[in-house]
Amino acid sequence: MKGKNQLSVPSKYWLLIITTICIIFIGLSLVSEKASGPFKAVADYTVVPMQKGINRVGMYLSDLTENFDTLQDVKAENKSLKKKVDSLTISNNRLQQDKYELERLRELYKLDQTYSDYEKVGARVIGNNGSNWFSTFTIDKGSEDGIKVDMNVIAGTGLVGIVTKVGPHSSEVRAIIDDQSNVSGMVLSTSDTCVVRGDLKLLSDGRIRFEQLANNTTKVKEGEQIVTSQISSKYVQGILIGYISEINVDDNNLTRSGYITPVVDFKKLQEVLVITSTKKDLVEKKK
Repeated sequence: MKGKNQLSVPSKYWLLIITTICIIFIGLSLVSEKASGPFKAVADYTVVPMQKGINRVGMYLSDLTENFDTLQDVKAENKSLKKKVDSLTISNNRLQQDKYELERLRELYKLDQTYSDYEKVGARVIGNNGSNWFSTFTIDKGSEDGIKVDMNVIAGTGLVGIVTKVGPHSSEVRAIIDDQSNVSGMVLSTSDTCVVRGDLKLLSDGRIRFEQLANNTTKVKEGEQIVTSQISSKYVQGILIGYISEINVDDNNLTRSGYITPVVDFKKLQEVLVITSTKKDLVEKKK
């Protein structure tokens, strides 16, 4: 243990030794550039290779430092670009939503023009019965907005349903596809009346049923328009319900029945128009 301590060299001496060696090599390097003869040969085998090695180490460390700085710059740039991409994605989603909403509002405007004889107010759908189909749903307009029970609701290109319950700021609507819905309909081309019944079991096929169409001499075929009838007690006249997709003569040979393809998409209701006069109001105005 004592012998080991005697061989140890203080740190300050090591620093002095290393410094001295470096000074010697620097001096030799400078001298070797002007030296000749045997000394030049010795320098070529000792100083020059070491100098090249030191230069390579220096260049490697310099490249490593530069690459590290570049990597940090790239990371910072990627972070900034990611923020921009996220911001652009959000903006694009908003623009897409605005685009689709504008298209829906244009459809409502066309619908408003189609039924210009009736005063209407726009409303948003804010809830439904929890299924994929809007057989019953809630809108964001109520008695404070002039909404009353039995007001007709339209969207797309035709009839959606009727208001069944009204609160101060919201109302409930029953659609014509609901099992409890019965609408007095009429074949537009012949004025023959029928009853349009809601049937949730038919929704997967995109159809609703009509019944009690007289089996008379008038020819009614597939593709005929069915609209609300003038004899309906709750629905205003002439609102398009849909197109006949199938028609058959009943067993009693007195009536015909079949199926209608509705003109409203009852899976995607978002905005509707409420006709602000009930059928009763319109009848009383004519008296």
